[in-house]
Order: sequence, then C-alpha cells, then structure tokens
Amino acid sequence: MEYGMPFLMETDTLEECARLCSHLGLDFIELNMNFPQCQLPELQAERLRRIMDQEHLYFTIHLDENLNVCDFNPKVRQAYLETAVETIELAKAIGAPVINMHLAKGIYLTLPGRKEFLFKRYEEEYREHITEFGEMCRDAVGDAAIHMAVENTEGFMEHEKQALELLLQQPCFGLTLDIGHSHAAGNVDIPFYQAHEDRLIHMHGHDAQGKSCHLAFGDGEIDLEERLSMAEKAGARVVLETKTIEALTKSVAWIRK
Repeated sequence: MEYGMPFLMETDTLEECARLCSHLGLDFIELNMNFPQCQLPELQAERLRRIMDQEHLYFTIHLDENLNVCDFNPKVRQAYLETAVETIELAKAIGAPVINMHLAKGIYLTLPGRKEFLFKRYEEEYREHITEFGEMCRDAVGDAAIHMAVENTEGFMEHEKQALELLLQQPCFGLTLDIGHSHAAGNVDIPFYQAHEDRLIHMHGHDAQGKSCHLAFGDGEIDLEERLSMAEKAGARVVLETKTIEALTKSVAWIRK
C-alpha cells in the first residue's frame, strides 16, 4: 500500500516538502490548492516533474475546498469549472493519479426548527449542475489514468448521496474516505462507502478523538487497523493527513511499528 503526505504549512516550498517526503520514505505528496504555493501559476509541470525525479515521488492534488461547481451564479460556477479542467490538464502533464475534492454544501437558511439548504430546495437545478460537472470531467480526463475522488466531510446529506450516484456513473470518478471526518460525524457515511467499496480509491488517514481530527496515528480512538485494511482491500492509497511535521513523523513511525 502506498502512503503519502499533505503539503504542510511548515514546509514553505514544494522542494522542502518533497525533501521531507523522501526523508520519511513516503511515496507521494498531496498538493493542496488552498495554499498560495499550490496555485496553478505556481504549479508548473516542468518544475513538478523535476521534483519528482529528484526525490523519487509523485503527486496527487486536492482541489480548493471552496470549489463549488454548482454555484447558482453562472459566472462563479464557470470559474470553478475552468479551475477543475485546468487541474485535470496539470494532472495529465505530471501523471497525478488522483484529484481529490469536496462536495460544496452551499448556502443554507436557518428556519424555525431546521436548516434549509438551497441545493436541497432547488435540487433539480443542483442535479443538472452536478451532471454537467461529471460529464465535463469525463471529457477532460479522456483515457488518462486519472480519477476524481470525492471526499466525505460532515456526513453526506441525502441529496448529496444522490449527486454522488450521478458522478459515479462516470468511470473517472471514485471516492475518498476521510477516516477522521467520518469518525467525527459518527461514521454515518460508512454504509455508503461499503455499498460502493469498488469505488474507494483514496483515503485520508489521521486519528481522531471525538470531533477533534487530524491527530497523529495512535493519539486518538479510531480503529486504524480496520480502516487501513479497508484501504488495502480496495487498493486505495493513503494520505497521512496531519497538520504538522511532528504528527506526520509520529504517524509514519506508527505504520512502521
């Protein structure tokens, strides 16, 4: 099974991050497009390929967490769609096998006794935009060995599960299981992942205590061996998604032990 690390705030440059990845004996780095160092003008394919050759690693990509491919404003939505296509082109150029993404929950209104999500209220339009996004990614990926992997966050709502079913109709889509997010949400999404275990291609691995996530392996209460066995069975790679070098190093030591 292949293990990787996220881009960390403590590593100021891609080169520094890559040296740490190589030093720890990890296989890949997940570039996080929320960081200024990981924006498309900065992420030149030639530079990334040079780093890959020097440090003997590869990259996966995490799309900006603000990405909202179903925004009701067509100009805003188009900007996000273009960002996704440009990221797919970068992934092709460097051989990145996975582009990880969240499903944006969108805006909600707080009404007496409940929250009303606009994507649920206007679900037909939401589904149209999801379908458009899936078809766009299918065409952009083509026959390249790239998967768009959708990650769980706070527990998928019913309309989000239906949107995921639409995306999974496209062969270029798969699933990321974030085991810390899942634990914090009471593992409500696990039945969905079990029902689609053949589409699990990526895992974000970190320990959790209650709702506190991104802990080093061994510092929380998750049954890590069970979750890693799930990844191994599916052939999924695992990002050790801690936030500090110290926690990352501890997680690597836990795996080796």
